[in-house]
Amino acid sequence: MILLAAGLSLLVGLTCWHRLGVANEKGGRGPEFVGSQTCAGCHAPQFQAWQGSQHAKSMQHARPGTVLGDFADATFTYAGIESRFYRRDGRFFVRTDGADGQLAEFEVRYTFGVEPLQQYLVEFADGRLQALSIAWDTRPASAGGQRWFHLYPDEQVGHRDELHWTRPSQNWNYMCADCHSTDLRKGYDAATDTFATRWAEINVGCEACHGPASKHLSWAREGGGDPGKGLTLLLDERRGSGWRRAIEQVTAHRATPLQGRKEQDVCAQCHSRRSQIAEGYHAGKPFLDHYRPALLQPGLYHLDGQQREEVFVSASFEQSRMHAAGVTCSDCHEPHGQKLRAEGNALCGQCHLPSHFDSPRHHFHPAGSPGAQCVSCHMPESTYMVIDPRRDHSLRIPRPDLSARLGTPNACNACHTEQSAEWAAQAIREHHPQPLEGYQRFADAWAADERNLPGASTALAKLLDDPAQPPLVRASAASRLHGHSERVAWPALRKALDDPSPLVRQAALGAFESLPASQRGEWLAPLLSDPVLGVRSEAARLLADVPLPESRQADYARALGEYEAALQLDADRADGRTALARLRSRQGRAAEAETQLQAALRLDPLYQPAYLELAELQRSAGGESQAEAVLRHGLAQRPQAALLHYALGLALVRQRRSGEALERFEQARQLAPEDPRFAYALALALRPSSPERALAVVEQVLREHPHESDLLWLAGVYSLEQGRPAAAAAYAERLLVVSPGSPKAMALLQKARSRSAGGDS
Repeated sequence: MILLAAGLSLLVGLTCWHRLGVANEKGGRGPEFVGSQTCAGCHAPQFQAWQGSQHAKSMQHARPGTVLGDFADATFTYAGIESRFYRRDGRFFVRTDGADGQLAEFEVRYTFGVEPLQQYLVEFADGRLQALSIAWDTRPASAGGQRWFHLYPDEQVGHRDELHWTRPSQNWNYMCADCHSTDLRKGYDAATDTFATRWAEINVGCEACHGPASKHLSWAREGGGDPGKGLTLLLDERRGSGWRRAIEQVTAHRATPLQGRKEQDVCAQCHSRRSQIAEGYHAGKPFLDHYRPALLQPGLYHLDGQQREEVFVSASFEQSRMHAAGVTCSDCHEPHGQKLRAEGNALCGQCHLPSHFDSPRHHFHPAGSPGAQCVSCHMPESTYMVIDPRRDHSLRIPRPDLSARLGTPNACNACHTEQSAEWAAQAIREHHPQPLEGYQRFADAWAADERNLPGASTALAKLLDDPAQPPLVRASAASRLHGHSERVAWPALRKALDDPSPLVRQAALGAFESLPASQRGEWLAPLLSDPVLGVRSEAARLLADVPLPESRQADYARALGEYEAALQLDADRADGRTALARLRSRQGRAAEAETQLQAALRLDPLYQPAYLELAELQRSAGGESQAEAVLRHGLAQRPQAALLHYALGLALVRQRRSGEALERFEQARQLAPEDPRFAYALALALRPSSPERALAVVEQVLREHPHESDLLWLAGVYSLEQGRPAAAAAYAERLLVVSPGSPKAMALLQKARSRSAGGDS
């Protein structure tokens, strides 16, 4: 039977080869997707391994053999809503709260994922597929599985919450589809607000990684001499190059240096945190022509680059020493079945001498214990989606000393929870008197930036200009420099516009957004002809209000068209419409901008930035009362939005309604006490009626944000007004440390010293 199945599979494959080969020859088309089943005839072992993988089961039609959850009239209660899961006529249904909060019946059309959880997709009449937030735990019951659970167990998500399963944040067509299916096309029609999403294969098939295979089939049939075998990309980075270790070495090195990043980009199309700027990516195409990867930014990563939110591996690995040494994904992972190449420490022992590293002398834990596992120290886990632990692929040396200084997590205290970071740092020093700093050495620069410390821009500029740093780190430094106006930042950012790495060029561009048009035109226009779409389209965005010479017009038109195409791709999203509105405003097309913002709010009435943009558009046109109405409407939708309260307060100040404005600033400060902007506005509003409280607010915030220049200046001014010249001088001196040479600080210091000496103010 096995031989018969193999023979039939081969026959099917040969038939498809002939049919597709003839079609390609006659039509002269480019490579086409032919389906994974076509690969089985010649690549049976790989095909069989793939069939058992999570890639093969990434998305499936909801059928008795694919649905793993309990649909035998099971119930689950969350946020006061009892949902029921049941079957009828061989189909699967859930009765749960819809977009209006009312219970209704929904049919489950597709399964989504398989291990350790499975989600379920509901299809609506307009082509939207929404992912239910109640998921099935597929782990064995002995491990706590075989149960329904909610993906936001501590948040009590209701139908008015942006995380509700019917909202855009849970929309499959945009959020998930491109990674769970092969050659996906979203098919959104902005005129009708409907989707006609399609795919070449419903799951992650062979061609998701190897590219469309029709020409490969022709090559196999004809036995041609094409060294590329008719594929769009040969994934051959491991071929002919092993890892070798001299007798005196404890770590192997790649026999031939790695050229390019074939595997990295193919895997990163899904195993990275990124946004999509163009459809149609496949193996062999430039990654940055289709995706914009997230950088090492606050909220996503800890200060030292460890994963924080769901960032999906790629950027973690790109900051590692192993990536720099030429390690590829498939050095550790067998790509077809998705199994590790070896189990336990044997995986690392492929390159790292076991007698040296897999020893208590190195890891100082009992052999065979959890602490003796390489991954426990160098790839600690974080759990996402409640039950899904994922290892950090930055492969770093544990740094509890950084935890003690900066508050970052470390692998030691992940196990030794009863001990302090200082204890862990001392334990490492006892075993390694001169502990290594590791490969990732940017934590202090990140911390200086986030805490607004003096010298932050100098540290970031140094990282940006350091060719020894991974491009991802340098690009992240460029992005963090956007908010720095110090002179040291601009030479580094201008130099970055010519950087060999397109990721660095793209990251540096945004820093120039607020510059005068003439400077932007001079510095950014050359990037309109950049070879990478992501770079030149971003340059076009920033030059939309800049008069350019005739010699640049063709490049500008092309790049602007690419940027607008990216925005049209996201026309189903409120953020996409808002970005298009910003472009139209920059082009002086205010009416079109307003149309797009109104569309954004129809798509997602909870999208806060659209209210802010629309209010600013109304204010700029002289409609202060209209701007107020927009903000009040936004607060009716999102009463806990601190930024909307703050913006409304500013609108009321401009209308000389200071009493009402004060209430809004108080509310913003209460909702987001960590944001110094709100404290600054509140202190200004309090000054006429309660100057002592105004100063108290500023001083309280400065205890948490001691380097905020605006607050230091305000504290100095208020102290001087209230007869505290010594305190005012101290604040002025602190401000000069944060902003050397600041004219405001110097004037304040001189006035405070004069007042202290009894002189005329």
